[in-house]
Amino acid sequence: MATIDEELAQLERDIRQLKIEYDQYFGGGRKRPPTEIEWRIELTVKRYAERGGDLKYGQRFRITNLTQTYAKYKDIFRKRTQQKEEGKIQRHFGAAAKAIEAERAHNPAHKSAEAPAARAETAASGRAVQSGFRVTCSEPEHEPEKVDQLYRAFLEAKQQAGEQTGKLSRANFNEFVLKKTKDLQKQKNCRDVEYVVEVIDGQVKLKALVKT
Repeated sequence: MATIDEELAQLERDIRQLKIEYDQYFGGGRKRPPTEIEWRIELTVKRYAERGGDLKYGQRFRITNLTQTYAKYKDIFRKRTQQKEEGKIQRHFGAAAKAIEAERAHNPAHKSAEAPAARAETAASGRAVQSGFRVTCSEPEHEPEKVDQLYRAFLEAKQQAGEQTGKLSRANFNEFVLKKTKDLQKQKNCRDVEYVVEVIDGQVKLKALVKT
């Protein structure tokens, strides 16, 4: 029997393959839409939606990213299929996807900075945030395991969202977490700072929440 991580890896491969096969369908290379693989994805997504409590933080975060990615492309597939059935002029699916990404990039509400420090947001205690990986630090210099978990969750989230990670380094990330924690402790007179990795509208965010 496959492990949870193996099933999530297969789900990720299925979503990529679904994009490829729909691209072929819209381009005339396939006569029928890839309903079999789409059905398999639907079953997997539904199964994990019902057993979220059985998953670890990293696994829940991964399935959330995959589900959001699938939902985004499913919406594209639905609109493109309707256009195809209505006999409207078709554009290549890749171009349609790029157009959506370009629109998001030009929307100031969805823009993201390159450096982690620029992407972190300080929030007051009790502010509602979307579910995601979270960890609390008080002395990052003495909590390497926590910082490592946060870094890996942040890196994986960016990769899952298709964001660039070339400028993200472990050393810079460690320095950012240490400085951010110390600054907040001084400014807010607190001890604990909770870091949250979350995905909002397809964009990965790293937030620093003051714990009082």
